[in-house]
Amino acid sequence: MPPLPLHFRSATELARLLRARKVSASELLEECLDQYAKHNDQLNAIIVTDIDRAKKAAAASDRRLKKGKPIGPFDGVPMTAKESFDWSGTPSTWGAPRFRDNIATADAVAITRLTEAGAVIYGKTNVPLMLADWQSFNEIYGTTNNPWDMTRAPGGSSGGSAVALATGMAALEVGSDIGASIRNPAHYCGVYGHKPTFGVVPNRGHFLPGIVHPSDISVAGPLARSARDLALMMKLLAGTDGVDARGLTLDLPPARQKSLKEFRVAVMVTDEQSEVDLPVQDLIGKLTTFLGKRVKKISTTARPAFSTKEAMDVYIALLRSATSRRQTEAEFAANSAHVARLDPLDDSYLAKMMRAYVLPHRNWLFYNERRHQLRLLWDQFFEDWDVMICPAAASAAFPHDQQGERHERTIEVNGKNVPTTDQLFWAGYSGGYYLPSTVAPMGLTPQGLPAGVQIIARQYGDYTSIRFAELLEKEYGGFVPPPGY
Repeated sequence: MPPLPLHFRSATELARLLRARKVSASELLEECLDQYAKHNDQLNAIIVTDIDRAKKAAAASDRRLKKGKPIGPFDGVPMTAKESFDWSGTPSTWGAPRFRDNIATADAVAITRLTEAGAVIYGKTNVPLMLADWQSFNEIYGTTNNPWDMTRAPGGSSGGSAVALATGMAALEVGSDIGASIRNPAHYCGVYGHKPTFGVVPNRGHFLPGIVHPSDISVAGPLARSARDLALMMKLLAGTDGVDARGLTLDLPPARQKSLKEFRVAVMVTDEQSEVDLPVQDLIGKLTTFLGKRVKKISTTARPAFSTKEAMDVYIALLRSATSRRQTEAEFAANSAHVARLDPLDDSYLAKMMRAYVLPHRNWLFYNERRHQLRLLWDQFFEDWDVMICPAAASAAFPHDQQGERHERTIEVNGKNVPTTDQLFWAGYSGGYYLPSTVAPMGLTPQGLPAGVQIIARQYGDYTSIRFAELLEKEYGGFVPPPGY
């Protein structure tokens, strides 16, 4: 197979070429800017730029590289970042018009840790309103399109991030994830994404105005075109920050497995909480068949010792409690009145969401306690299994649908219209319980759309799930550029 064009190479490969002086940082930046000039008008992935600042940073990288003194592993590698991360001098609006004038005065920790390793940032990527959708559109910046099919969503909330990577407009990206906001766009766009263990990557600089403490469940993490890039990015991104760093250090254990034959793999293809479209099930089935003869042991029935319904119920209660602080006083009052009118037996997603928005603290404590009980049951499960592989979403990328509220919309799964919020199950099964999970490309559906496999590992086992993705990339398949880019 011929080598990929320069703008589609992994960040690790680009860094190697830079250190070998086979290409300059300025040339790499121009490669990305050329892709941006050719394609961004249609895709609308990158919505804020500071190209002059990036050119100066690339020139500084070239001076260091010429002297053989790179400041870090990504010196000279071009990157973009999700709009919600602070990048000094640029807006962090979260797609909300009321934050249109929120101009960052400093860089987020995640951006700082990458740029201090030499990465050259030139832009920010699009998000949905308040980062609350598996699409990426908002009143300020408009709609981002999926490069595999412009009529479809790229995912969200790190949707612009995944598109920038998939089309060669950037080599590195940093995103965030509370409800699959890294994993879902990686799956929809055919790139890699890693949702870290809760708390291991600092969120400072990824807050709404007036907020200083990170939200429950939410994490910052890397997206890239290679699993090796994810591992290297995590080495830079992970670690305590600020006040915590005075007394706490982080030591994520390395992956102990060197090959697939050392892995014990549990497989989950679909679930009654969120039925999975057959083309995605088939791709996981094909991967399972491949792994069957190559791993230490494999099971399609092994599960942690709790029901998937309870996992979903606890996650939704905690998720929507976490996002409830975005409510205005008027919204809180209206939602409280709505909940008072609900039938106590109403078990719909809307009812669960509304109850969580106004959940009394005492009730939250019970959900939180059960979350930690399930977290320990997950940990017991991982005494016998190294990873669980499962879907990242219920289907491949779906057509744009911006009508009504998210909970009112549907997607098609196996010929039926189902609530799009059902598939939050695949976000919360691991994410609600602090677990790391990596999404890796596993092929295309018959419609020609990419699909990713979600690889879950035990708490603090970030490098284990990434290692599994690395081995799949080497032995099964990895990033494939969308046609025409």
